[in-house]
Amino acid sequence: MFRFITPHRTGKWYPDLTTAQRQAMAIGAGFYEPRSGQFIQYPGTTLEQCDGNTPPGHAA
Repeated sequence: MFRFITPHRTGKWYPDLTTAQRQAMAIGAGFYEPRSGQFIQYPGTTLEQCDGNTPPGHAA
């Protein structure tokens, strides 16, 4: 599971990196360039990753 965190906002958890990248624009974490297929992350943004089915801080 993946999500992006900016200095002011925290994104939702997504099951795959591609979906998290495409949704990151909503929180100002970066932008997805559809022609090249690349995600450009803005400075100060971090990618949080969680192994398993339950994100950190959530009850199973």
